[in-house]
Amino acid sequence: MTSEEREHTVKHSGVAALTQIMSPEHGADEQVDWAAAEATWHVRFPPDYKAFMAVYGGGSINDEAEVLLPLPARGIQWDPGDMTGETENARYGWEMEGGRAALDVDPGHILAWGITSGPDILCWLTEDSDPDRWPVLVFGRHTNPTFTIHTFGMVEFLRRLVRKDHDRWSPWPISIGGAVWNCSPATFVHWRVEQLRWKAGLDPATGEPDPHADMFPR
Repeated sequence: MTSEEREHTVKHSGVAALTQIMSPEHGADEQVDWAAAEATWHVRFPPDYKAFMAVYGGGSINDEAEVLLPLPARGIQWDPGDMTGETENARYGWEMEGGRAALDVDPGHILAWGITSGPDILCWLTEDSDPDRWPVLVFGRHTNPTFTIHTFGMVEFLRRLVRKDHDRWSPWPISIGGAVWNCSPATFVHWRVEQLRWKAGLDPATGEPDPHADMFPR
């Protein structure tokens, strides 16, 4: 990505709005090789996801959801989550839930970008040639219905999750209750920060001393 492209993604309006309610203080520019990522997945990734990776990177939100990397990466203690395994899980889950009878889509167009502790899988439907038009597909483990499609992008989906007027979103789209997300403020922690905290005997989500740190070798 050129410096001009990077500046454009960082200024993405949706990500800018998200930073007003979820600080990127503990985020990091993932410096993704987008040419390699798009060659791997045979798609162009949405601008909002590229901007999110440039401002926040991969990591956890409110210790209840994780935004996945487009490509595998080497971790400090363990490898962070990437799209590969969860995309396979989502496509397999679609098949187990009844395939086209449950959701009439080509499973090859299901691409996972996040997970929750529900455990739900957050995906795109990549049928449109314009990635800006990809809707969010939620494969909910404890939702009714199991599959829901939301006609906005990944960053707007996250913004709606973490803003305080969550009760206006009906039905709630994931298995974790809306009250869990009504934090003030919402928190994001990059995967490297989480792992460095863990190595230091701290809670990966909060940075506070972990009373159980002595139970696991660091």
